[in-house]
Amino acid sequence: MLRPFTLVFAACIAALSAAACAQSPAAPPPMPAQAPADPLQGRVREALEAAELGRFDPARYADLAAHPLYPWIEYARLRRDVDLLDPAQAQAFLARYRGQAVAEAFREIWLAAAARRQDWAAYLAAWDPRIKSLARRCGELQARQALGRADAQWLRDAQAVWRSAGTSLPDECDAPMAALAAQGGLTPELRWERIDRAAAEGQPGVMRAAARGLPGDQQALAEDYAAFLDAPHPRALNWPKTERSRRIASHGLARYARAAPDAAEAQLPRYAEALGFGEEERGRVLYQIALWTVASYGPDSARRLAAVPASAYDERLHEWRVREALARSDWRAALQAIERMPAKQRGDSRWQYFEARLRERLGDRAAAERLYREVAGKSDFHGFLAADRLEQPYALCPWQPPADAAARAAVERDPAIVRAMGLFRIDRTGWAVREWDEALARFDDSRRRLAVEVAQRHGWFDRAVFALGKQPDELRLYHLRFPLHHDATIRREAARNRLDPAWVAAEIRAESVFYPRARSSANAMGLMQVLPATGAAVARNLGLPWGGAESLYDSDTNIVLGTAYLRQLLDRYGGLPYQAIAGYNAGPAPLARWQAQRPGMDPDFWIETISYKETREYVARVLAFSVIYDWRLNGDALRLGDRMLGRLDGPRKGFACPPPAAPPAPAAARASQR
Repeated sequence: MLRPFTLVFAACIAALSAAACAQSPAAPPPMPAQAPADPLQGRVREALEAAELGRFDPARYADLAAHPLYPWIEYARLRRDVDLLDPAQAQAFLARYRGQAVAEAFREIWLAAAARRQDWAAYLAAWDPRIKSLARRCGELQARQALGRADAQWLRDAQAVWRSAGTSLPDECDAPMAALAAQGGLTPELRWERIDRAAAEGQPGVMRAAARGLPGDQQALAEDYAAFLDAPHPRALNWPKTERSRRIASHGLARYARAAPDAAEAQLPRYAEALGFGEEERGRVLYQIALWTVASYGPDSARRLAAVPASAYDERLHEWRVREALARSDWRAALQAIERMPAKQRGDSRWQYFEARLRERLGDRAAAERLYREVAGKSDFHGFLAADRLEQPYALCPWQPPADAAARAAVERDPAIVRAMGLFRIDRTGWAVREWDEALARFDDSRRRLAVEVAQRHGWFDRAVFALGKQPDELRLYHLRFPLHHDATIRREAARNRLDPAWVAAEIRAESVFYPRARSSANAMGLMQVLPATGAAVARNLGLPWGGAESLYDSDTNIVLGTAYLRQLLDRYGGLPYQAIAGYNAGPAPLARWQAQRPGMDPDFWIETISYKETREYVARVLAFSVIYDWRLNGDALRLGDRMLGRLDGPRKGFACPPPAAPPAPAAARASQR
């Protein structure tokens, strides 16, 4: 199985004049020239490896003393023996590199080491109040207590940690929380506050821990509350009829509904009657019963969705009410579900498109065309589908800021950017991200965009995904947001496997953003995130030598095996790319279930009714990316309707930039669109 990044394709928010918007978008500029290699790159890599093995000799690497990455070599050397490090040496390092990412990286490991050896003076000397880590904050509390500084402010700080979450605190918090309790700082009110939060978070173990120290009868009740979250029990029928009892019982039943919606529905009435549930408590339970039924399209989905009170509905449940009706091909019920959505949600391009489709199905062609016209001005999956329904060009409004070579050179010379690029090129990506983040925290919007250009010169393409989108126009920086690398290999292997090259490029963009050494938590590797077992099997089928898992980091090898695997999926799933994309993401078992549930359904409805959110959005994202990459590769694009069905010989269409039609999306919405 191959895993994606969780990125959502954004709408194009035009900001051009009406005259400019009428123009057909020009092809994006070519990729920037590759940055020159560092002649000492090999020496730096060698020095880092020596430092990590305890073999670093400063005299041997004297030629690197002034190198921008030398602080990280020092860091690697100090990190190896951090538990034996002299505090004065640690403080000197922090002072020498104050304000740099390497100092903050070292501060984290040094504080942990100081806590392990209980050197609390060293801990406080290195402490920075901007640190957010609960573990480190608890270490600071323990240090102040050990050094006799457990004053009134200490008490308030410790109580703030106690209140900070309803989930388990780190082990480092055990000692200061015990000290807080010993000083009388954990009142019954504070304990109940944490119990209530833990109940809402579904954390019975935290509830039990917080209950220790309550008076006997209160502790017994709190522990019975926690037991109910583990598994509903009839003792709750005799709980005191208080707001807390009702709230915790409803949290327990809602938690139970996620695993056993049928049983939760059967048990709800007697607990609701015994404890006097109001609409809020009933709604909390009915919400989860409905959600965990409809997510599998169970036979009681419609009835259970209808049972949820309107006050308990949120955007998530509104969406599922539409999908449930679509899955049954009940077009009128699906339209009514969209009409019940809040105005903001209903105005999203996804739901505008499906409202148009449903009105068209129900014979209201005029209303459908009006909605299609609104959606077709957006450069996303549903906007492209709407443009196909209207037989009009795809909307695309590229933005290319004026070139400023001097400003870009200044950004490229920024010390943190220099270090970030150097670390990236020797595969120290985690450290590189630290340097990158430090630089961008100082940059204005213009320099931030230039930093993305610099990163792409160094082959670091995913910075566009994470750094762009703070301003609406940045979503139109298609030359940065949709890099194109290894295009000759992509074209060759797509032709060899009778695939659309734009699809292959879109898969790479969705999987790795063209980072050849990408590796997922599931051990999928390289540009197309191929699992080693999959790569070995495909190589065997092709009669190619298998170079082992590490060979998947070679871009050519990864594209060869990844495209061949796409071809296998396409053949297996009847030549339908939209189903092959779903199988590429979710695997064969879920795909077989979705195929069996909704055979013959139109592709757009089928995609929207995929039960896994990740896969549903992934399929739409890859298909939308394919349209963009067709533009990048060819200047025009295959119709999305044909692309979904694997018809590569269908008519092609152009792109146009329509006039502005809507105000910019809120910042929170834009963040979700990347």
